[in-house]
Amino acid sequence: MTLHGRLAVKRPADVPVDSLVRLVRSYEEHITGVATCTHEDILLETSNPGYEENSWCLTGPGDVVLAWAALTPRGDVLDAALTSMPGPHGESAARTLLCLLLDRADELVRERGRPCTVTVGGVLRGDLVVPSLLREAGFVHGATAGQYDIDLAAPPLPPLLPDGGSIRPAGPHDAAALHMLHLRSMTQGPKTENAAYFRARLRRLRESGGVALLLEVRGHPVGHVLAQSAVGEGRVLDLGVAPAYRGLGIGLALLTAALAELRGLGAARALFTLDTGDLHDHEALHRVLTVRGARFVSRFNKIAV
Repeated sequence: MTLHGRLAVKRPADVPVDSLVRLVRSYEEHITGVATCTHEDILLETSNPGYEENSWCLTGPGDVVLAWAALTPRGDVLDAALTSMPGPHGESAARTLLCLLLDRADELVRERGRPCTVTVGGVLRGDLVVPSLLREAGFVHGATAGQYDIDLAAPPLPPLLPDGGSIRPAGPHDAAALHMLHLRSMTQGPKTENAAYFRARLRRLRESGGVALLLEVRGHPVGHVLAQSAVGEGRVLDLGVAPAYRGLGIGLALLTAALAELRGLGAARALFTLDTGDLHDHEALHRVLTVRGARFVSRFNKIAV
């Protein structure tokens, strides 16, 4: 689909993954001064169910990716991402893909016959383009989360467990317990409601040598954490604590245990995102971990009917 000149909308399958990495890293560096996106981060995003039929790129001369949008159905929530290259074409590129994204959301709503919430996440604080376009399209600001960069040069402190608590690696037989904790956690991030998709995600994590830990209190599952490491960098992908066990230090115990595992896998640093549901005491992070930097990302919401 040619827009004008040499600008074109393409499916991301027709665009090299490294081009998407360059786009996101340029976006991060322009706004925060630091780029953290890796090849593995993009592969994780593109492995979401329904990605191929619900994603688009806008490319310019030389097939440079100017913007990227993706929509992931998660039950009654359509979780989206929208990233635009800084520069003179940034606003028009983002507007073009936002229109495609909303048109596709309307199609999915008609197919399902019920309203859905459309969310656009991962919008960095300081982005002057995407938030204004989202508000113009009827989105409202939702949750804001902190993304923390942790130095793993020194080993993290051992996890401080509640009475009767223990942490162990989660195996394939723990998938149902992990999924239940994932759904019940208070985190504001996107949830994978489909159990089969969640199991597939766990399987990919195990096959790639990732980390899956389960915290139990007297044999009862109360928290979990998923993480992965590649090329010296770690990511905490998912951390959840059962609501009845919040405030006992379980989230922090899981986090420090996962960071120790990532360090053992050769990661020199680790990135993780926390909102109000992940940890009860965010200040504890700075007391027990070496936080090299932090940035903030927002989520915007809109009801599609």
